[in-house]
Amino acid sequence: MTYQDCLNYLVELGHELRGAKFGLEAITAILASLGNPHRQYPTAIVAGTNGKGSTSAILASILEQAGYRTGLYTSPHLVRVNERMRVNGEEIPDDVFAGAFCQVVEAVDELLARKVLTARPSFFEFLTATAFLHFARARVDFAVLEVGIGGRLDATNVTEPRVAVITQIDLDHQEFLGSTRAAIAGEKAGVIRPHRPVVSACAHPEAAEVIRRRCAELDAPLVETWRFARLDKLRAARGRYGFDLSLNGDCYANLMPALRGRFQVENAVAAVTAAWQLARDGLKIPPAAMSRGLQAAKWPGRLEVMLEQPLVLLDGAHNPAGARALAAYVKEHVPGKKLRLVYASMRDKDIAEISQVLFPLAEEVYLTRPDQPRAASPEEILAAARYRPAQVIVEPDPATALEQAWQASSPQGAVLAAGSLFLVGAIKKAVLEGRLPLVPAVERDVE
Repeated sequence: MTYQDCLNYLVELGHELRGAKFGLEAITAILASLGNPHRQYPTAIVAGTNGKGSTSAILASILEQAGYRTGLYTSPHLVRVNERMRVNGEEIPDDVFAGAFCQVVEAVDELLARKVLTARPSFFEFLTATAFLHFARARVDFAVLEVGIGGRLDATNVTEPRVAVITQIDLDHQEFLGSTRAAIAGEKAGVIRPHRPVVSACAHPEAAEVIRRRCAELDAPLVETWRFARLDKLRAARGRYGFDLSLNGDCYANLMPALRGRFQVENAVAAVTAAWQLARDGLKIPPAAMSRGLQAAKWPGRLEVMLEQPLVLLDGAHNPAGARALAAYVKEHVPGKKLRLVYASMRDKDIAEISQVLFPLAEEVYLTRPDQPRAASPEEILAAARYRPAQVIVEPDPATALEQAWQASSPQGAVLAAGSLFLVGAIKKAVLEGRLPLVPAVERDVE
C-alpha cells in the first residue's frame, strides 16, 4: 500500500466517531500481534476535556529539551494525519507512516481470519496502533500520549504510564461519557494506575472528588496543581503569560509559555508538574529544560495568529468551556477592534451556549460548514443559537468565509475563526494550498 492507499483505507473506515468502539480488547490484540511495541518505552498519558493537547505538547517539549528522544501522539489532526505522530517535533514521514500502517493492516487481517477480532477496528484504533509501532521503530526514550475520548476505554490506555495527567473536566461528548462532570471524571480517571503518580488540574468539586477517590482506591499519589503549585509574578506580554512557579520548594523562575492565553498557564503548570514528578522518579530534567520546553512548545490551531494586520486568529474552541476561555482572551487582548467571527460547529456540540459566549463579541458573524458529515449547516447553527447576531453572512466554504471577513477588515480590525478544529484545519489547508493568500490589509488599500 502506498501512502495514499493508506489514507483511502482510513476514509473507508469513516470519521473517528462514526461507529466508534470503546474498549481495549481490539487494540490489545493488535499490539500483541505486533510484539507489544507500546511496552518498549516509558509513557505519560494525558486525559481531560480541555487543555490535554496543549499539556501533552508542552510536556513532550520539556522532555525533548532535557535530551530525551520523545514521541508525541495527539488527535485530531488539522490538515494531515501525520501530525498525530511526532518524534522530537517531527511529523512521521509519508513512507514511514505507510510502512507502519501496512503492518497494522496485515496484523488486523490475520486476527480477523483467526476470528480473534470479530470486526474491523476503528479509525482511531488503527492510528493508535500505528503510532505505538512507529515510536518503537524510532527508538524513542519516552512517549507522551493524548487520550482521544474519555480515558478508561480509550485505545491509548494500554500502557503503564510513569505519570498520568488529568486536565480540566467539563461537559463534552456526553453521549459517550455521561451527562455529568462526575460521570465524565470517572471515565477520565480510568487512566490512573496503582501506585503511579497523578497530576490533576481539575478544580471542579464533583469531578475532583471522583479523581481523589480513584487515586485513594489505587494508592496512587495525587498532586492537584491548583492546591500544590504556587504561582507568583503572573504577567502578560502580547497575549502570552509569564510566571514564577514553586513546587514543594523547587523554584522555576521566569517561565513563559509560547502558547497564548491565560488558560495556557494552567496547562503549562500541569505539564511542568508532570515533568517534576518524572524527575523525582529518576529522569534527568533540569530547570533549564522546563523553561526551554515551555518556550519551544507548539500547538497549532489554538489561539494561532495567522496575520497581524488585520489580526487573523484561529482557535479550535468547540465546547462551552473552550468558548469561555477564548472569549476571555478576546476581551483582554483584542479590545477596541472591530471583530468579525467566522464560526462553524459539529451538530453534537452545544451551539446554543457557545453562541451566547462568542457571538456577542462580533459585529459580524460569518457562518460556514467544513466538509465533515457531522458538521452543522449555517441554517442549523442559526436555528440552535440562543444569541442572534445583528449581522449574519452565510458562506458554506470556510476558506471563502474567512477571505470575505479578512477582505472586509481594516488594518485595525480582527477576524476570529472558531468553533471547530475541522474549521481551523480547512482554513490552514487552504492557506497551505495557496487558495487563501493572506496579506496585510495595508497592502490591499483597505480604508
